[in-house]
Amino acid sequence: MLCLSSCVDIEEHYDFKPDGSCNVLYSFDMSSAVSVLMNLMSDSIKETPQFSLVKDTALNFYTALPDSTQQKMTLEEANMAKSSSLMVKMNLKKNIMKVGINHVAKNSADLEYYLKHLSKISMNNQLNNVTKNDKHVGGFDAQQLVAGEDYYSYEITPHKFYRVIDKTKFNAFLKKTQSAFAMAKAMLIDMPYKVVLNFAKPVKKVNNPKAIVSADRKRVTLITNMDDVIKNPSLMNLKIDF
Repeated sequence: MLCLSSCVDIEEHYDFKPDGSCNVLYSFDMSSAVSVLMNLMSDSIKETPQFSLVKDTALNFYTALPDSTQQKMTLEEANMAKSSSLMVKMNLKKNIMKVGINHVAKNSADLEYYLKHLSKISMNNQLNNVTKNDKHVGGFDAQQLVAGEDYYSYEITPHKFYRVIDKTKFNAFLKKTQSAFAMAKAMLIDMPYKVVLNFAKPVKKVNNPKAIVSADRKRVTLITNMDDVIKNPSLMNLKIDF
């Protein structure tokens, strides 16, 4: 029953402001999965230093990078890093493992650039370095999911948000992470996936029949899970006019 109740919650939140800016948050809550894995480990392993580590950290990506890396970045990459932050809350003994990646896009063009280059947010392995201890609890980390965001194609303007999954890139992502997904499936760890988009004005059209539109038409929510997405990647396609 413990295994059946475990999961890795994956969420994307987009908050579009009246001035055209947008706050994007990717969050990964692996706490339930950690609780399952911890129960399968011996007391001697639990007492090792890496399992005693507690983190409650917020980092700005740009300031966290060494000068040598900053100097190699393009202006666009530097601006993306400056507007991005990583939040990590980890206490394995209390079964807590949460990772959040936040970015403030100043307009639609900035948002499209960010989403198209999201995989670079792990530049210089910053995400991996901060969350490295989760590799000791199942071999599945948030960086793999972030890198996977490369499989979308985006078209974003002040009046539309379009994203379509590239099946070739998605299959390549699955091949790269198949061992991690296989492990999660073997341990009955589910991966719910939620996408929430809040708009400053009512949306006119949404093409995904599984998307839920709020009564005031200012919020679009898509709820699925990674198992269903693997079977039918088009579930994640979204074309929203607003």
